[in-house]
Amino acid sequence: MNKTIFIAAISYLIGNFSSAYVLGRRLKKTDVRKYGSGNAGATNALRVFGVKIGLIVFMLDILKGIIASAIGNKILGFDGIIIAGIFVVLGHDWPIFLKFKGGKGIATSLGVMLYVQFPIALICTLIGFLVIGITKYVSLGSMIATLLVPIFIVLFDRPFNFKLFIFTVILASIAVFKHRSNISRLMNGKESKLGQRIQ
Repeated sequence: MNKTIFIAAISYLIGNFSSAYVLGRRLKKTDVRKYGSGNAGATNALRVFGVKIGLIVFMLDILKGIIASAIGNKILGFDGIIIAGIFVVLGHDWPIFLKFKGGKGIATSLGVMLYVQFPIALICTLIGFLVIGITKYVSLGSMIATLLVPIFIVLFDRPFNFKLFIFTVILASIAVFKHRSNISRLMNGKESKLGQRIQ
């Protein structure tokens, strides 16, 4: 099998493992996609199931990005990371085993970026958490953190890596696309805030 196809396939399958769905089913006998925002991601797991499960889902989703990136790096180096990073996020966002109804890819994208550019990813994540702490809007903090990554790559990554820049632009674009309903709710003042537990 072609190495590129193998990396894409295995990364997409890794992304398909939905910890929000699996933990919800196993521990709460509940499909997380039927409550809250309807997404199988960490934020909705937090709202529907509470802090403990939400944090576990967040960490497992990060781990997916790290594992896929490590596999891609082992096989094809940096190009492998790019392929793995994109496809693990696609697998998380549109999982074939859950009828393409997954999460929004923020934690998984974070895992990828922590693997490939740890300092910048960490700084952007901390800024994102700061925004969340101030505004109580998880979606806003998530999008700001994701959008800051390519900007910080341009400003601080030396020597400048154009491939890395384009890669982070792609991940940020996917994240914003998945948050389009959140953007609409933010603009209309109807977005749910952190701490609002949705049933």
